[in-house]
Amino acid sequence: QVQLVESGGGLVQAGGSLRLSCAASGFTFSDYGMAWYRQAPGKRREWVATVTTTGSTSYADSVKGRFTISKDNAKNTVYLQMHSLKPEDTAVYYCFAPGRLNSWGKGTLVTVSS
Repeated sequence: QVQLVESGGGLVQAGGSLRLSCAASGFTFSDYGMAWYRQAPGKRREWVATVTTTGSTSYADSVKGRFTISKDNAKNTVYLQMHSLKPEDTAVYYCFAPGRLNSWGKGTLVTVSS
């Protein structure tokens, strides 16, 4: 079955960087675009970034220029490189496989201290 396992979260000071990883299994990874979402305490889950099968990327305005999504088909892994982190980036970050897979990982917590 489809499995998505996020890692790389943690505590970082404002202005710092983190790289999140999402290891995928149970499907042909190269056939799907992937996305990252996040959910801050007390808020709704929101879209962060998407990478398509051709490598095209798109970002929420709130992270544009600071975050980079990438996909390594050889490793069945999607990444989210985050720079210039802000306290408002504090959230649980989720990996999502869209389309007919419609599958979520369990998330990894990112905490940005001011």
